[in-house]
Amino acid sequence: MGHDHGGTGSGRAPDGSAVEGHHGRLIVALGITTIILLVEVVGSITTGSLSLLVDAGHMLTDVAGLTAALIAGLLVTRPATSRRTWGFQRAEVLAALGQSAVLLAVGVYAFAEGIHRLFTPPSVPSGSLLLFGIIGLVGNTVSIGVLASGRESNLSLRAAFLEVVNDALGSVAVIVSAIIISTTGWVRADAVAAMLIAVLIVPRTVGLLRETTGVLLETTPRGLDLDLVRTHVLGLPHVRGVHDLHASQISTGVPVLSAHVVVESGCFQDGHAPQILDDLQKCVAEHFAISIEHSTFQLEPEDHTEHEHSSHA
Repeated sequence: MGHDHGGTGSGRAPDGSAVEGHHGRLIVALGITTIILLVEVVGSITTGSLSLLVDAGHMLTDVAGLTAALIAGLLVTRPATSRRTWGFQRAEVLAALGQSAVLLAVGVYAFAEGIHRLFTPPSVPSGSLLLFGIIGLVGNTVSIGVLASGRESNLSLRAAFLEVVNDALGSVAVIVSAIIISTTGWVRADAVAAMLIAVLIVPRTVGLLRETTGVLLETTPRGLDLDLVRTHVLGLPHVRGVHDLHASQISTGVPVLSAHVVVESGCFQDGHAPQILDDLQKCVAEHFAISIEHSTFQLEPEDHTEHEHSSHA
C-alpha cells in the first residue's frame, strides 16, 4: 500500500513561491551590472590594470549569472507535465551551479595572473583606476540593495547576490590599490588587489558549488537527520520496521522523502492502515527542523519481506 502526500503530479504547477516576485529585482541588478561591465572593460583597456580587468571578468560572469537566474526564475513557475513531473524546479540549481563554476575559474585565473604580475608589474595610471573603481563600487552597492531581501529565496538568487557582493569587494580592492599606487608609487598593489579579489571569490564559490552539487547528487537535505527520522517512525504505534528510507531536495524549499514502512499485518484487515499513513505524514511534516510536505510511504505487512530485495537502506 503506497501513498504520496503533497507531491507534484502531472499537470500541476510546481511551487514557484521561492522565486516569485524577484524577477523585477533581477532585471534591475542585471541592467546595473551590464553598465558597470562596459565601463570596466573600457577602464581595463585604457589603464592596463589587472585588478580592473579581473573585476570586469567577474562582472561578465555576473551578467551571465543574473541572466541565468532570471531565466531559471521564469522556468520554475512553468507547470509540471507527465514528462517533467516536477516542472523546471531544478533550473535554479543548474543556474547556481553554472554561476559558481564560472566564478571559481575567474578566481583561479586572477590569483595565477596576479602572481605573474608581481614579478613583472606594468605601469598603471592610478587616477583613472580610482575613478573606475568608484564607479564600480557605487553600481554594485545599488545592486546589493536591490537583491538583499531576496537572497535567501533560492540557490540561484543566492548565487547572484554573492556575485554582486564579491564585485563590490573587488571594487574596494581596486580603489585601495589605486590609492596605494598614487601615494607610494608601488605598482604591484594592482596585482595584490587582483589576488585579493580571487581570495574573496574562491571560498564562497566553493561552498555554493558544494551545495548545488549536493542537490543534484540527491544528498540528504542539510538539517535533516535520517537516523532521527527512522527513530521517530519506528516509535509510531504498529510500526515494525523501516527500509528504503531516502530524502533529497528537488530545489530550494522542496525536500522530498520516501520510505517502505513495515506494519503489523492485522492493520490491513482492521482498516487501521490509513491512520498509520496520516501519522507518518504528520511525523515528517512537523517533528523535524525541515518540514517535509512531499512524502511517499509504502506500507508493507510483516510477511512481505520475503518479496523484497535482499538489501535495504
